[in-house]
Amino acid sequence: MFNTDSGPSTPVCSSKGCQAPADWQVLWNNPKLHTPERRKVWLACEAHRTTLGDFLSARGFLKDVVPFETDAN
Repeated sequence: MFNTDSGPSTPVCSSKGCQAPADWQVLWNNPKLHTPERRKVWLACEAHRTTLGDFLSARGFLKDVVPFETDAN
């Protein structure tokens, strides 16, 4: 999810209502909808990394959590 204001795009957390900068990529897929190699990505701040991961893990969708790095880093 990216800010849509007129300023530069800043990757932000995918948790509902959170506007914190993204620190993590939460990689997942729904095996009923996606091929096994497909990875969907939610971005997470440090505060929401665990809750987003737990939500996906409880459904059997979580594949990996990796640090988020922008091209500017």
